[in-house]
Amino acid sequence: MTEKLPYAKRYQELIAYKKTMDLADAVFQETKSFPKEEVYSLTDQLRRASRSVGAQIAEAWAKRNYIKHFISKLTDASAELNETEHWLVIAHNCNYISKTTRDDLVDLCYEINRLIYGMISKAELFCLSE
Repeated sequence: MTEKLPYAKRYQELIAYKKTMDLADAVFQETKSFPKEEVYSLTDQLRRASRSVGAQIAEAWAKRNYIKHFISKLTDASAELNETEHWLVIAHNCNYISKTTRDDLVDLCYEINRLIYGMISKAELFCLSE
């Protein structure tokens, strides 16, 4: 068995996870001002997608017994980030958020994605032995 690097003992310690919490909080704050008619559409979609990223990372952590399962859940987290980016563009196009806000949140999505793909590329260091 190869020696594992001490990245984290719990998923809550992962930098990627911590940043997903920042993303979900920022999205929640921004969507508070969206029009009422968007509550069950754009607001809901954007909040759900941004919150799902952290949940997918948490699920990946629980599946560390199998590298392929770990990678699959991290890939799902990346997909949720892409969906979040899409809804941020829509929110900007509808003039619900500024270009600066959109850019800042999309940049945060890119940063989280880089961290996720770093975890994927080093999955054996995060996973328990099979």
